[in-house]
Amino acid sequence: MKKVITAVMALALFAGAAAGCGTGSGQEAKSAEAESSRTVSTDGSTSMEKVIGLLSEAYMEANSGVKVTYNPTGSSAGIQAVSEGRCDIGLASRDLKEDEAENLDGTVVAIDGIGMIVNPENPVEDLSIEQIGKIYTGEISNWADLGGNDAPIVCIGREAASGTRDGFEEVTGTKDACNYAQELTSTGDVIQTVSGNPNAIGYASVAALNDSVKALDIEGVAPTADTIQSGAYKIQRNFVLVTKKDTPLSEEAQAFFDFVTGGEADDLITEAGAVPIKR
Repeated sequence: MKKVITAVMALALFAGAAAGCGTGSGQEAKSAEAESSRTVSTDGSTSMEKVIGLLSEAYMEANSGVKVTYNPTGSSAGIQAVSEGRCDIGLASRDLKEDEAENLDGTVVAIDGIGMIVNPENPVEDLSIEQIGKIYTGEISNWADLGGNDAPIVCIGREAASGTRDGFEEVTGTKDACNYAQELTSTGDVIQTVSGNPNAIGYASVAALNDSVKALDIEGVAPTADTIQSGAYKIQRNFVLVTKKDTPLSEEAQAFFDFVTGGEADDLITEAGAVPIKR
């Protein structure tokens, strides 16, 4: 009889322990799921780093427990990531192409000028779009032909998947015709390379520029917030949030999306060096 009672007690203890373990695992799973639902993942354009950084910081500060992540992979990679469901929101520094727009939505969050940059030692101050096209296709190859020093022009650009490159080549009419000395994978790399070479020219998001390079006027127009928003500064493109068609965002991702596309974010967009859209 004692053996039977002992066996029953052992089984009861084992069942209780098993139930306890199951409860713990369930709680851990629920905790992980809750944490995931409080994370908003973004992926894409390196040119949008300052803009998405400031917007994310402000949103997280106002919404305790929410985490907004940013993976700087480039516009095309970000579009691919959201298309494959690997992030909540893609970031593109160009408009969606026709085939991409079949399954994705693009929402313009800001406007960005593409600055033509040279080393601060370069005496050239202003170029026309036609001259820029000729520089990048090799028709003009010496700075002396543009009023600068007698030195070869070193053309720096972005990799083929870059939204900045796509916008630059579209405006200058140089698609698939540029002769690059270097094709770099990020906005920061372009700025650093041009800042270290007195004969270099490159293009980069105006929002990302600093004092290590000089931004040229284009046909007499400097890249400012007013000239970019008015369209007077001609080398510009859109900063775009990319989402999947007919696929609702999570509650937290939708709340973040609404925040960054609303008027309350305009001051932050300006602070980041980009230009808010007209409302």
